Amino acid sequence: MTRVAVIGTGVIGAMTTWRLALRGAEVLAFDTYGPGHDRGASAGESRIFRTAYKEGPGYVPLLQRAEALWRELEDGAGADLLTMCGGLTIGPPEHPDVLAVRRCAEDAGLDHEVLDTEQARKRFPQHRIDDGEVMVLDPAAGVLRPEPCVQAALRSAEAAGARILPYHPVTDAAETANGWRITSNDTAFEVDHVIFAPGPWARQLAPLRDLPVEARLITAYWFAARDVAAHSPASLPIAIRRHAEAGFSCFPALDGVAIKIVPHHLGWPDLDGPDDLPRSSSPEHARAAAAAAAKLLPGVTPHPVRVGTFAEGFTPDEHALLGPLPGHHEATVMTGFSGHGFKLAPAFGEIGADLALDGGTSHDITTLDPNRFLL
Repeated sequence: MTRVAVIGTGVIGAMTTWRLALRGAEVLAFDTYGPGHDRGASAGESRIFRTAYKEGPGYVPLLQRAEALWRELEDGAGADLLTMCGGLTIGPPEHPDVLAVRRCAEDAGLDHEVLDTEQARKRFPQHRIDDGEVMVLDPAAGVLRPEPCVQAALRSAEAAGARILPYHPVTDAAETANGWRITSNDTAFEVDHVIFAPGPWARQLAPLRDLPVEARLITAYWFAARDVAAHSPASLPIAIRRHAEAGFSCFPALDGVAIKIVPHHLGWPDLDGPDDLPRSSSPEHARAAAAAAAKLLPGVTPHPVRVGTFAEGFTPDEHALLGPLPGHHEATVMTGFSGHGFKLAPAFGEIGADLALDGGTSHDITTLDPNRFLL
């Protein structure tokens, strides 16, 4: 039986632990915090799932596999994790993101619909649409519940024999003649293979210190909906908005009170490290987010009722590092998902298990090769 250590139990580590355990590996999964904690990128009540992907049609097979695995996890865990409410990309028809989503849908043969200005206003009055703006509707999109997702994966992994070790910060990971020695809480664990899934904590671990992953701050805001039913997943798809004055991701109300937006136009400020994560936003940032809501979301009260801050790891090209760890044996790195890894996590977890147990995978991950920044 192959002994595998997974370092980090955010969504990527949790899904990898699940897929490894189902394949009979002896898995130890370490985390500094508890499962589903609120510091990394696997928190915040909701995450987008979409299939018409502006990042490129090369992701579509992975997204389709991820959807199937989300359903497998739901069935096994008896949990409601993914609600397919549809997804909108909103903006001028010539905006690069609007064009990219349309191109992806067309190239991959995906079902989609383009709504002109009047159609968009009639179908989705929850969004204020300027003259000339359009909506691209992706029916194979929806909303994920991140904290239950992580916990469901780890419960399923534990039921399959994995050992989950919360509050076990890894203080050393050293290569040995036969594998790796992982040290946590003054205890050493010998394993055959290690999977590093540390999220924004990547550069705090010595073997990963030279990887180009920077910790950045993501801030989310919740705004109370005047008509909650009209802003529920039954009525309101997830959305990515591109406007001359603002840009954000928008999520339907899951708590019976408020919708969530994550502003994009305000940028992702660098953090010295994820442990320096502020626990609220600055007044200036909050005012700018409220102004975006007031401008573009007529059905909400434009004063945030809740704020959440999260750390995420970004690479220079905003695509993940996923593959064998350069310069090491029997080590896989899975980090730098740059704000768009959650939806794909079950497929990435399957790939992580493939790499650890088989030394390769049938999935095409060429563009995610960690060596691309070293060439």
